[in-house]
Amino acid sequence: MDRIDNRKHDQLREITILRNYTKYAPGSVLIKMGDTIVLCTASYENKVPAFKKDTGEGWLTAEYAMLPSSTQKRNVRDISKLKLSGRSSEIQRLIGRALRSMVDLTKLGENTIIIDCDVLQADGGTRCASIIGAAVALCDCVGQMLKDGVILENPIKSMTAAVSVGKVSGELLLDLCYEEDSNADADINVVMNDNFEFIEIQGTSEKDTFTFDELNSLLNLAKKGLEEIFKIQKAVLSEGIVESENNLRDQQQGENI
Repeated sequence: MDRIDNRKHDQLREITILRNYTKYAPGSVLIKMGDTIVLCTASYENKVPAFKKDTGEGWLTAEYAMLPSSTQKRNVRDISKLKLSGRSSEIQRLIGRALRSMVDLTKLGENTIIIDCDVLQADGGTRCASIIGAAVALCDCVGQMLKDGVILENPIKSMTAAVSVGKVSGELLLDLCYEEDSNADADINVVMNDNFEFIEIQGTSEKDTFTFDELNSLLNLAKKGLEEIFKIQKAVLSEGIVESENNLRDQQQGENI
């Protein structure tokens, strides 16, 4: 089948990650994955939830939201319904689990890292883009905590990333955009660390079932995509931190993203 953006079946959308995008958060990243754009920030507090108090261990938690204008039809804010939507709750818990796997909580002391992922524009894969961007923001936040003397050892154990794969019109595809995802026979979100150990697999049939062989092929397709994503994350982290005033609008010389 021909993909709507002319990608090959095993090709990722173009990924752009910009660090230090906002002024105040110790870690902040703007990630663009195709036409999906997410602002990911990482902050810390010198306290922990009650269940972690006096344990000597830290905690990491996450929040996720979609801005009203992130979708073609205005998305209603959760606050207007006076409760978090089931979808937002599920995604932010996934992000929290994914990023906690990166961190040795015993090296955080009794501090909490808070990850915020706000979707500015949605075209499929918002949870995967959130995890990819937030992992980079988390590394920058930890770097600031070390610099500030809040922690004495680097707690980062590994890198984490996520990608979607799916079966669309009988073909197995990597990194589904919204149109592909909404028409998928089956789709799976795969979260792994850079040792290629699984953190989470979320998969379901939508319009058709899938076989053991297809599942294995989809997981191999996801691994191929994640290999590329880890290279992108590590390349971005190896660069000097971009000053906050040199944001995406300046760097792309006014390009409309």
